[in-house]
Amino acid sequence: MTSTSRHWMTLRRAAAATLLVAGAAALGGCAALHSVTSEVSSYGNWPAERKPAATTYAFERLPSQQVDGPLQANIEAAATPALAAAGFTPAASPESADVMVQVAMQSRLYQSPWRDRWGPYGPYGRVGFGSWYGGGSRFGFGLGMSLEPPLSEMQVDLLIRDKKTTKVLYETHAVRQQNGGWDERLMAPMFIAALKDFPLPAISPRIVSVPLNPKDGEPRPQ
Repeated sequence: MTSTSRHWMTLRRAAAATLLVAGAAALGGCAALHSVTSEVSSYGNWPAERKPAATTYAFERLPSQQVDGPLQANIEAAATPALAAAGFTPAASPESADVMVQVAMQSRLYQSPWRDRWGPYGPYGRVGFGSWYGGGSRFGFGLGMSLEPPLSEMQVDLLIRDKKTTKVLYETHAVRQQNGGWDERLMAPMFIAALKDFPLPAISPRIVSVPLNPKDGEPRPQ
């Protein structure tokens, strides 16, 4: 083996080790974080006379979201605390709900500017609706495997629709970027960030930070 070959092998091994460390850090990331910061964009005009505390909701799923029921159920479970914090109450049945709520998650993972291992939407793909609201840049060295930790972008989406009229009353999105992979436990604080200013109008986009409980990495009560 030539010295050049040994040099490139050493670089690739170092790159692989870097990615393994990034992945391990992501698995325990929530417990180490003190807060989760997201960029939030919200739209709509919630009727002033309509009180969230007197409004019941039920989740509805698009045909594409019905393909992977367990994943969509996880997304809905992550959004439930945010809806409760905003004042909403789950309906006894979809038929009795005042509003219907659609929730979605999207992710993207960039390893280098020349090669995206997972494609444009990351390891979980694109689950749901809406455009991508985040910016972001790609980075790394063109060695076939980045020497930098991968950059992950995550987005959660929430849409509230009047059940009787089907009119969209509120739409909100939260986007987060971080080095390394991503942990789906981040969805819960991101949904809380997405609904933090509900139902008041707010500047979009804006930066929202949600404090976490240092013991378990769960969002603190707001």
